[in-house]
Amino acid sequence: MTLDNHLREEIAQLHAQVCSGLADTNRILILYTLKENSLNVSELSETLGLPQPTTSRHLKVLRERGLVVAERDAQSIYYTLADERVIQALDLLRAVLNDKLEAQAQLVRGPAGT
Repeated sequence: MTLDNHLREEIAQLHAQVCSGLADTNRILILYTLKENSLNVSELSETLGLPQPTTSRHLKVLRERGLVVAERDAQSIYYTLADERVIQALDLLRAVLNDKLEAQAQLVRGPAGT
């Protein structure tokens, strides 16, 4: 059985655009922070405890991947999530990880009652 070429293309685009944008812990933290409200670079840097240049670089990657949008308001640029479903996807991945860790912990503990 071979994979459909359309599926291959779609997966390649998913990896290039979304997965690579999520390949850094700080970028995921930025997305979760922006879930609550729009923030500018300074506010994000302060909230996350990151240097402003680092935050700016991460925002650039997220913008290029279409995960956040930037809107100018006078002197500041505010960032928001481009699509809130990315948070749902991240939450789902966290649930999978949590279940996996729980199963591993159960193996370490052994069968119930021992």
